[in-house]
Amino acid sequence: MKLSSLALVALASMPSLHPTNAFSSSSNSIVTTTTTTSNFNNRQSIFIAKATTAAPPSETITTADSDESSSSSSATSIEFPPPLTKVERLQRAAKFWSSAIPIVLSYYSKDAELRVKEAFTGISLTEAEEELVWNEQHEKGAQKLADTITSLKGFYVKTAQIIASRQDLFPPEYTEALSDFTDNVDPLPVELLKAVIEKDLLVRGEKFEDIFAEFDEVPLGAASVAQVHRAVLTEKFGGKEVAVKVQRPSIESKLMGDIANLKALAKTFRESDALPLDYYTVFSELEKQLADEFNFLAEAVAMDRIYETVTKDENGLPCESPIVLPRPVPGLVSRRVLVMDYLKGVPLSRAAEEMLKKGINPDSPEAQLFGRKLLRSLTDVFGRCILETGFFHADPHPGNIFVLDDGRIGLIDFGQVKQIGGRARETLSKVMLALDDRESDTNPADLDKIGNLALELGVEIADGAPAEGPAAVAMWLFDGSVETLPGGYDKGELSPNSPVKALKSFPQDLVLVGRSSILIKGLSNRLQIPWSLSKEWAPIARRTLEGNTKQSAVVAKGGKENKIRIRDVMKLLKTWGRGKASRAIGRLPSPMRTKVAAVALRLQKRREAREARK
Repeated sequence: MKLSSLALVALASMPSLHPTNAFSSSSNSIVTTTTTTSNFNNRQSIFIAKATTAAPPSETITTADSDESSSSSSATSIEFPPPLTKVERLQRAAKFWSSAIPIVLSYYSKDAELRVKEAFTGISLTEAEEELVWNEQHEKGAQKLADTITSLKGFYVKTAQIIASRQDLFPPEYTEALSDFTDNVDPLPVELLKAVIEKDLLVRGEKFEDIFAEFDEVPLGAASVAQVHRAVLTEKFGGKEVAVKVQRPSIESKLMGDIANLKALAKTFRESDALPLDYYTVFSELEKQLADEFNFLAEAVAMDRIYETVTKDENGLPCESPIVLPRPVPGLVSRRVLVMDYLKGVPLSRAAEEMLKKGINPDSPEAQLFGRKLLRSLTDVFGRCILETGFFHADPHPGNIFVLDDGRIGLIDFGQVKQIGGRARETLSKVMLALDDRESDTNPADLDKIGNLALELGVEIADGAPAEGPAAVAMWLFDGSVETLPGGYDKGELSPNSPVKALKSFPQDLVLVGRSSILIKGLSNRLQIPWSLSKEWAPIARRTLEGNTKQSAVVAKGGKENKIRIRDVMKLLKTWGRGKASRAIGRLPSPMRTKVAAVALRLQKRREAREARK
């Protein structure tokens, strides 16, 4: 039973690749959606040209502290850290393997020990006794893992952070042992980061002070890949507060080596029945994703692309996004430097703590109402991105989902995004409709239809799995309201009878779709709200399929169809008014705000009950 718990440690790395995880989860500040009024296209062209070639293996930069007179300038030489040598990479890999293999084998050994004892004595441990045995095993494994990560740092620190944040997926021994890993690890000297900025952003004749009127020396967050500082732009560049993310020099080879180690470990145990998923497939997907993690130009493009998706409705009309999305500052982006708008807030992982500081009970109507708003917002945004365009934020977790000071919800960290193909989007949409339209959870015709669509997506079922396996996997991923899964499977991820045990292989293109659905499902479980993604995404799926058919017909006619309807305008006004009302409630005095929230919560629960009866 407990063997799959350790295997999930590998999966934990999945949402933790991007450098601003550290910034977002440790700082009180994030980026927000505002645009600069100036146009820096010429500068942007220069920066893109600079970024077409990677930084050399080792760099030495000479910076000058000067006044108006060049004769009074004093030059300072700054040498960048060199990349790991081949010997250092081998030493790092050897240390990882020497620690990881004994941890994994200790679980196999303990499992074999229990089986042998049972075979010779004929006595089985009670559930409570077995739990005590495995808890002790978890404590040993967790401490060993913590010691290894402390020594190696790098990508493994990111793994520790996500494990600690996923109490719903990992044994408490692991989440507690790894909870002390913070994002502010080994911050680089500010002089080194300024040198990177000068090399990447400044054009001939410019000084650092020509771009930044202020630049805080203490970082907002220092992570494995990048470091983030608060700054203020000069009037020439808009004069606003910004967050500046700077990549650590020579970090790429270290982190790529780390994920290669995890991939090799997963391959070693690929055929093991004890592991709940094919983690080799997971890490292969992550390896491809990680390549773009070091290119901040790609992240800036992703920010704008997703912003365009969620700020327009299905008819292409402007609409208010349910969440705040980050925007890059035009002209101030390079491969290693990303300047973004800045806004204060706290990560979702610290939201309860901040509520208590403000005198808000986490169980109060205000908190419950916000929880529903959060669930709805994430569902809408991810549903639209995944099904409408196939391009979505692929690193959602409580560290980069923010609660802003004005009560809005922010989503940051766009270094890890995913594009899935049109056929996959179409099949996913059909899965949502098949789940939403099914007569019951046991109707053979419905299960057969859902299962066939799951297989069409590329899901491979393990030998000997029940025929209901594909349908059970689809329900488990996309319908959290199901009480009993077909095929006798359990809903819990850590259960030895989880639907993931039915999987032989999961398509790489959909690994990160599953990551998004599991996040939303976990959030609904913590809020104790039965939540069916298939039901919520069905209208989007229906529009997507109808839109494909409609677009094909329009193209065949050689014409265009872009009608603006009165109902679309009314819908836009309604959405705008709802957002204004929500922010107005947030500005009310505390006692009045609580009363208004209680009324709103009752009305929302009644509406949810009516919809559930339909």
